[in-house]
Amino acid sequence: MEYKNIDSQHILVRLDPNDEIVTSLMQVAKEENIGLAMVQGLGAVKKVVMGVYNVPEQHYKANTLEGAFEMLSLTGTIDTMAGKPYSHFHIAVGDEQGAAHGGHLNEAIISATAEIVITKLAGSVDRRKSEETGLNIWQF
Repeated sequence: MEYKNIDSQHILVRLDPNDEIVTSLMQVAKEENIGLAMVQGLGAVKKVVMGVYNVPEQHYKANTLEGAFEMLSLTGTIDTMAGKPYSHFHIAVGDEQGAAHGGHLNEAIISATAEIVITKLAGSVDRRKSEETGLNIWQF
């Protein structure tokens, strides 16, 4: 992984083969002291673990895909929970047949590269666990 601050609000991140997306972006968030940001990106992955949240049962059902996938879209936020960097990312990937798969991103391993833009926002937002949904939600 390499990254570059191109101005006061934008960080470009390049991920390389075998880099893990969430771990890499949390490293950047920690090193750059990011309190609130938007994330978007694209690239290619060889393994992705993503899920769909079951609200009544209050847990994610994880699905693991392995093979050749284009990362059609990575989107989400970086903020904090208990003062530490926290990520909330969603991903859509396309397989060799053109079928799309998506969900809440738990883990993804880069096969070739990824190009990701982090847009820092003014201020910060911390999260707290919602008793109603079990999700870690923004606390205003």
